[in-house]
Amino acid sequence: MTETIESAAQDDEQGPPRETHRRRPRVHRAWIVAAVTFVTIIGGAAFNSLPGLLIDPLHTEFGWSRGEIGLAVSIDMALYGLTAPFAAALMDRFGIRRVVATALTMVAAGALASVWMTASWQLMIYWGLLVGLGTGSMALAFAATVTNRWFVARRGLVTGILTAAGASGQLIFLPLCAWIVDEHGWRPASFTVALAALVVVPFVWLLMRDHPADVGLAPYGGVYAAKPAPAPGAARRTVKVLFQAARTGPFWLLAGTFAICGASTNGLIRTHFVPSAHDHGMPITAAASLLAVIGIFDVVGTIFSGWLTDRFDARRLLAVYYALRGISLLFLPMLMAPDVRPPMIFFIVFYGLDWVATVPPTLALCREQYGEDSAIVFGWVLASHQVGAAAVAFLGGVARDVFGSYDVVWYASGALCAVAALMSLVIRRARAASGAAGG
Repeated sequence: MTETIESAAQDDEQGPPRETHRRRPRVHRAWIVAAVTFVTIIGGAAFNSLPGLLIDPLHTEFGWSRGEIGLAVSIDMALYGLTAPFAAALMDRFGIRRVVATALTMVAAGALASVWMTASWQLMIYWGLLVGLGTGSMALAFAATVTNRWFVARRGLVTGILTAAGASGQLIFLPLCAWIVDEHGWRPASFTVALAALVVVPFVWLLMRDHPADVGLAPYGGVYAAKPAPAPGAARRTVKVLFQAARTGPFWLLAGTFAICGASTNGLIRTHFVPSAHDHGMPITAAASLLAVIGIFDVVGTIFSGWLTDRFDARRLLAVYYALRGISLLFLPMLMAPDVRPPMIFFIVFYGLDWVATVPPTLALCREQYGEDSAIVFGWVLASHQVGAAAVAFLGGVARDVFGSYDVVWYASGALCAVAALMSLVIRRARAASGAAGG
């Protein structure tokens, strides 16, 4: 029994596959859905390229302190994380297409409204509230939901690919936005981000499907199953899953390690690397280009991490990733210079391979420990990631205002990564698990 790939514009509601002898499809529809998800995450990630580029321009134009600007970024990151678990439940209730299309529109509205802002409270509303809620609805819980519904085989690999989409967006938009800011100012850069989010909406609406049963298919590597009825009480279910997971030790270990992950990536490098390098005399465009290069190696590292997660113990992978990241951060203050030198390039490559390599094994451990609730649990774990990021985005700016340098933040983050490595090793295996943790 085989099925052809249905037209992307065909009606969503189709019955189960019929006994026919039609030609076997060359590409399973799950890969098309994964491709649309990849492009969507790229579009939503465009905004994440902006904060580090705009700290100095906003400080210069409006006189806002780096702490104030960092607070707006921290609100965005915190809401990004706190929205994620509810977004996973809302996707179960209302469907992926509706939630993601609405989220992209919110990101575009926040980025566009910021063009006319004149006060720091507006920055917190537009960047913090609107963009935070929008990007949170397309967070990694979105990738987890798509992966869980559409794939049985190759889940680790697909998780790695979809996680790498954020880095791909960084690779595309960081150099572009840096050039726009340098040549034309920060407002056209913000408008560009709004446009990027809006362009993706038609792709989501026309090509995304909520469930394999919508097109009469089984998930990739699995067997056909009818689409479950929409689950009412999305918010109640999300909170209930949190309380259930919070009674288990692995949840707190996963949340703690992922909070440190967020602190040492989004909160630290993504927000403060460019202004820190600029403090040492490096042009903003050069620093942004280095950050974009991290995105290149992040794609490689994350996909490879997904491949490794399908084969090895996810706990040990996490311990290695965090240990290596901590070591690299301890050396970073010594590598800052007015121009790009070989040691800095080595750091960028090394750090890039590790940037979000932690996601596939963390998601695999959530899946191993929490089964059908794993996407929502991972959403809460992601919330801790963003709370950690938000704390360092704010405190990093305050540290720069107080000490005149970011060095203390680099050293503290390196030490935290060592703690995360130890925490990863003590996560117990699920009783029902067998074989490799990431299998």
